[in-house]
Amino acid sequence: MISDELWMEEALREAQRAAASGEVPVGAVVVCGEKIVGRGGNRNLADNDPTAHAEIVALRQAAREVGNHRLPDCEMFSTIEPCAMCAGALLHARLRRLVFGADDPKAGAVRSVLQVLNHPRLNHQMEVTSGVLAARCAELLESFFAEKRKA
Repeated sequence: MISDELWMEEALREAQRAAASGEVPVGAVVVCGEKIVGRGGNRNLADNDPTAHAEIVALRQAAREVGNHRLPDCEMFSTIEPCAMCAGALLHARLRRLVFGADDPKAGAVRSVLQVLNHPRLNHQMEVTSGVLAARCAELLESFFAEKRKA
């Protein structure tokens, strides 16, 4: 069985690709049966699309690969706590599990600001693991924004 840290390394690679393109460095991968079926880095600027968050990009690719909009046997690995939009998409995809790195104290919708995932009134509950390679995930974002502030 491949560890959460190894899958998070893949998500970090996606985040680094996004940063290299001038995007906010967030990355995500969707794993089904110990195989990556979806990859994504933020593409908001490249696609002129406010919904092109890493998680959404990875979910879209995974759904095409699996051939279904429902992904109940899959897990998402994201470098940051998903926002409300992404958390909602994870719910609609019926993912089995979410693993994320850094908390997002400004827009996190798992526990930091909102509780979109696993809200008691929702019919789909998802296993959540947080803090996987959190320091590295946070450092990537902090470095990116520090450089932006200098410019």
